[in-house]
Amino acid sequence: MKKNPNASAPSYFSVWDLHAYYGESYIVQGVTFNVQEGEILALLGRNGAGKTSTLRAIARLADPMLTHGEIWLDHQKLHSMKSYEAAQAGLGLVPEDRCIIQGLTVEENIQLAQIAEPVGWSLDRLYDLFPRLKERRKQEGTTLSGGEQQMLAVARALARDLKVLLLDEPYEGLAPVIVDEIEKTLNIIKEQGITTVIVEQNAVRALELADRAVILDTGQVVFDGTAKEVLENEELRHEYLAI
Repeated sequence: MKKNPNASAPSYFSVWDLHAYYGESYIVQGVTFNVQEGEILALLGRNGAGKTSTLRAIARLADPMLTHGEIWLDHQKLHSMKSYEAAQAGLGLVPEDRCIIQGLTVEENIQLAQIAEPVGWSLDRLYDLFPRLKERRKQEGTTLSGGEQQMLAVARALARDLKVLLLDEPYEGLAPVIVDEIEKTLNIIKEQGITTVIVEQNAVRALELADRAVILDTGQVVFDGTAKEVLENEELRHEYLAI
């Protein structure tokens, strides 16, 4: 295993030599990347490349199990924290299934995220960002459309004192017009200095949104550079993204 040469002065958000397993399956094999404050990073790769597993390992979830590596956020050691501690430190994961809590209204889903300190955006501020959620604030969260549920999941993350937003397949199943709305929201979040790491099968849309891109193949980084470089490199896109 490699020693992190930047451990004394890591980037704003830094993932170093991450290794993680699902049972005996070696899924994440030494993933390393750095993201600056307010930057959007597209984490890309074919199905099974290890993208979701990398996000879950960063979020300190039990599956996959992180066996080695360092995760730094604003000089805090996330790799030595439990998942709830990482969330308190400013890390927010919006999983692919969005995890809207059944039986709770839109507003109750958001308020639940604000029970414990540190609290992030207020309800009024979130409703300014997501007017559609304000219209449906008394509606049960699980009865929303797919796009509205995605908005609610992001709003719930922002209800905490968020520094890094991890998004897993946020465009899945959404109409292009709704994807446009989600991207506008992510650009507003970017303007607030929040860093975003997005995993998305619609690689072109993700690359058009992102500042930088990291491509994974069989759990390892095969490219780390600007999103523009990937968009302009047909051979790279064909080999690792099938586009």
